[in-house]
Amino acid sequence: MTLAATARLRAEPVPSARIELGNEVFLRTAWRDLNGRSVGVITNQSGVTSRLESIADAIRSRSEIAVKAIYAPEHGFRGDRGAGASVASYVDPATHLPVFSLYGASRHPSAAMLEGVDVLLFDIQDVGSRAYTYISTMAYAMQSAKQYDREFWVLDRPNPTGGTIVEGPVLEPAYESFIGLYPIAMRHGMTIGELAMLFNERFGIGAKLRVVRMAGWQRSMIWPDTGLQWVPTSPNIPTWQTTLVYPGTGLLDSAGINNGSGFTLPFFLAGTLGLDGTKLAARLNARNLPGVWFRPAAWSPLTGFWQGHELTGVQLIVFDPRRLYAVRTAVEIAVAVRDLAPHAIDIKSVNGLDKDWGTDAFHQGLLAGESAHQILERWAASTADFESLRRRYLLYA
Repeated sequence: MTLAATARLRAEPVPSARIELGNEVFLRTAWRDLNGRSVGVITNQSGVTSRLESIADAIRSRSEIAVKAIYAPEHGFRGDRGAGASVASYVDPATHLPVFSLYGASRHPSAAMLEGVDVLLFDIQDVGSRAYTYISTMAYAMQSAKQYDREFWVLDRPNPTGGTIVEGPVLEPAYESFIGLYPIAMRHGMTIGELAMLFNERFGIGAKLRVVRMAGWQRSMIWPDTGLQWVPTSPNIPTWQTTLVYPGTGLLDSAGINNGSGFTLPFFLAGTLGLDGTKLAARLNARNLPGVWFRPAAWSPLTGFWQGHELTGVQLIVFDPRRLYAVRTAVEIAVAVRDLAPHAIDIKSVNGLDKDWGTDAFHQGLLAGESAHQILERWAASTADFESLRRRYLLYA
């Protein structure tokens, strides 16, 4: 093909999705129920339609809807801030709208931030883990909506890992923090809209809540089943596959085990200095964990605490995402590392470890020399109770 012919080619459209997102249902019909009221949009780079149009741009293109402000979670409106980095408020040069930070000086929308806003719309892609801060941002915004008498609408989106598997531990109130506000399971198996209903009723927020449901989504669906394109939800969640392992290996760094964050395979690695990766892989593969295989690996993190150090351990090869139990896998890794190289496990900072896991059962089991099965049994009953509780808030079959 000649250069001239290549230049005449047009970009192919994004393939059609097999579901309709909550934001698309909103844009198609539900927006009429605003009845002329103005909106503020809590969103980031992941808040897009199936055609990859930003919800903020899609709403602004509708003259019938008045957008007054945007509100940004951790990592910022454009997703360009690192984990834990403070996000500033500013005027967005593309939309000319004020962007109020919900991960800076305040994490609750204030009365000043809500001036002129009648309805808050929430459209952010979640990853299915209690420890991911976007659901806490949603809860805080719902609390402000209640306090200042604003309506709160959630434009529902899929749980990328599906809606059938639930894994504890369930957060214990003593360890409540921004990475775990309410007693829900680590891997909750709920959509962001279902979580909003749970938070609002069970945990007493009491906001004027509306969930704009998706069309066509089923609990058995994982991300590829939806036909949607993945937009990185944060710097260390570059692919939808990352969401499979994050609820488990995302918790290992507080035990002194590097999980690949700061490297090119975030959350698909587990190891530390001087660990025998071959022995660790053999030990873990002998456990016959569903959906995952382990291979010896070595890597040098490019950023963070371990930057420049050569680490050894294992890479997780997820060959059956529907069968993977991420939290169980993380517990198995920690127990194997403890048994093979006790010096590698660092739980001196118990407070940080317990906050991440939402319980002290994990560190107590490790110190007591318990097996992975014994540690998991510590929270089996509370996880079963949560599974029973969540059923009344499920919107999809």
